[in-house]
Amino acid sequence: MPHRAHLFSLRIGHALRESLHEGYTRQKLFKDLFAGITVGIIAIPLAMALAIASGVAPQYGLYTAIIAGFLIALSGGSRFSISGPTAAFVVILYPIAQQYGLGGLLIASLMAGLLLMLMAVLRLGRFIEYIPEAVTLGFTAGIAVVILTLQIKDFFGLQGLTLPEHYTGKIIALIQHLPASQWPSLCVALLTFAFMLLWPKLKTPLPAHLPAVLAGTLLAFLFNQNGWQVETIGSRFQYLLPDGGTGFGIPPFLPEFNWPWLQAGADGQPLQISWQLIHDLLPATFAIAMLGAIESLLCAVVLDGMTGKRHSANSELMGQGIGNIITPFFGGITATAAIARSAANYRAGAQSPIAAMIHALVVLLALVLLAPALAYLPMPAMAALLVMVAWNMSEAPKAVHLIKTAPRGDIWVFICCFSLTVFFDMVIAISAGILLAAILFMKEIAEMTKVSDISQNSRYVDSPLPAGWCVYKINGPLFFAAADRIFSELALLAQGKKGLIIYMDAVPLLDAGGLAAMQKLISCCQRDGIQVWFCDLQFQPLKTLVGAKVKPIEGCTAYYSTLKDAILAVGSDA
Repeated sequence: MPHRAHLFSLRIGHALRESLHEGYTRQKLFKDLFAGITVGIIAIPLAMALAIASGVAPQYGLYTAIIAGFLIALSGGSRFSISGPTAAFVVILYPIAQQYGLGGLLIASLMAGLLLMLMAVLRLGRFIEYIPEAVTLGFTAGIAVVILTLQIKDFFGLQGLTLPEHYTGKIIALIQHLPASQWPSLCVALLTFAFMLLWPKLKTPLPAHLPAVLAGTLLAFLFNQNGWQVETIGSRFQYLLPDGGTGFGIPPFLPEFNWPWLQAGADGQPLQISWQLIHDLLPATFAIAMLGAIESLLCAVVLDGMTGKRHSANSELMGQGIGNIITPFFGGITATAAIARSAANYRAGAQSPIAAMIHALVVLLALVLLAPALAYLPMPAMAALLVMVAWNMSEAPKAVHLIKTAPRGDIWVFICCFSLTVFFDMVIAISAGILLAAILFMKEIAEMTKVSDISQNSRYVDSPLPAGWCVYKINGPLFFAAADRIFSELALLAQGKKGLIIYMDAVPLLDAGGLAAMQKLISCCQRDGIQVWFCDLQFQPLKTLVGAKVKPIEGCTAYYSTLKDAILAVGSDA
C-alpha cells in the first residue's frame, strides 16, 4: 500500500534527504535560520529545567539539546521534530540518577539508543500506532503528576529537604515541610507562573516562558541583593575549573568526550560497569526506549497533521537511536522529540531538519557565551516553568473527555496506567497498561463472535431440511478466547439431533485454540453419532485445517464449498 509506505521505509537521514531533494533555496534557509534561533532560545531554559528535574546538573540538559538535537535532526525521519530532554522522561530518569548517578543515567540512555536502533531495523515503527490512547493518556497524566510533585520543593523554597523514593513518602515529606516555606521563593515562583498564564493573552510571537523566567530572575536578583535568599542555579550547582578551583552555575565549556561508565555514580566516584549493573538497568532501559519511541513517533504524527507531510517511522526511530547512542559520550542524557518545541519550530516557519540543527547550534552558543548569566536563573522560576510543562503534557481535557465518554474498559486502562505511573514506575505502567488493553480488546472481540440458528431463515435455507438437521451460522473470529464458548454451545445444541450444518462464511480467523475447540466438538458428535458438516470456509480457516491435516471422517464430518451444496448433500443423504 503506497499510502502506508512511510510506516515501512528505513534510511538514515530520510527527512533531510527528502527536504533537499525537493529543492533547498536561500529563502528556505532564511526561514530555517529564523525558526532555529526561535526554538533554540525556547530550548535553553527548558533543557536546564528538565535536567534538574531528572536529577542532574543543568549543563547536561544543554549538552543533550546540542548533541542529540543536531544528530537526530541530521539522521531522523521527521522533518520538523525538535529533539532534546523532555518532561516525559523525568519520571524514569530521576530514580536512575538517585540510585546510579550520572554514569548510570548515561549507560541506560546508551542501551536505550541501541534498542531504538534495533526497533528501527526490525521495522517496528508501524506497531506504535497499536498502543491505545487510554494507555498513552494514562501514563502521560501520571508523569505530569510526578513532575508536579517534584517541583513543590523548589516552588516553595523548602531548604534541606530530601525526598523519599516512593511517591507516598514524597507527599508526606512535602506536607510536613510546607510550614517551612520561604516566602521569597514562593513570590518568585508565583510571579513566573503568573507570566506563564497571562502572557499568551497578549498574542505576541514571543513564547511565554521567556518573559516569565526573566521576570522571575529579576525578582530573585532583587531579593538576593536585599538579603532575602532565593536559590539559583549558581548557588546550587558547582563545577571544577581547569586550575582546580570551583566554579558556580554552568561551566562555559564545550561538552567533552568521556566514557559513560567513567562518569560519577551516586556516591560521586566513577561508576564501574558490570554485567550486574547492566542487568539492573535493563527494565529502565526498556521503559526509556518504549517511551522514546512512542513520544517521538507521536510527535511526528502530530506534525504530519499540522503540515500535510509524511514522516518515516522507522527512519525516525533510527535517528533517535543514533542520537541516544552518541549523546551519552558527551554527557548528554536521554533525548526524544518534544511536541511543544516541534510545533513551535513549524509555526516559526521551519522548512527542513536544518532548522532543528540550527536550534542545537543556538544552544551551543548560549552555553559558551551566556553561562555566567544563566547562573542567575532562580530555582523557583525553573520549578514554575516545569509546573506549566507538566500541565500541558497531562492533556487533562482529553483525559476528562475519555473518562466521560469512553467504554468502561478504556477507563480502567487509563486508571491503571495513571496509578501505576504515579505510585510505581513507568516500566510497570507501560507493560500492565498494554497487557490490560490487549486482554480487554480480546474480551470485546470474543463477545462479538456469536452462533445463530438459521434453519428457518429462507434467505439462507431455501428448501426444507430433513428431520433432525439444523443449520447454524457463526459470526466472528474463532480464536482461543471465543472458540471454546462457541463450540461448547454448538455441542449443547447438537444433543438429540441427527446432524448439524455449520455455516462459516463470516469466520475470518481460526487459530490453534479454535482448531482444538473444533476438534473437541467433532469428538463429542462422533461419540454421540451426530454428523457435523462444515461449509463456506474462508481462506485463513481453510489454511489452518489444511496445515493441521484435518480430513473428513466418514459418517461424522464433511466439508463443502457452499451452504447450498451442503443442504443438497443432506437432502440426497436423507
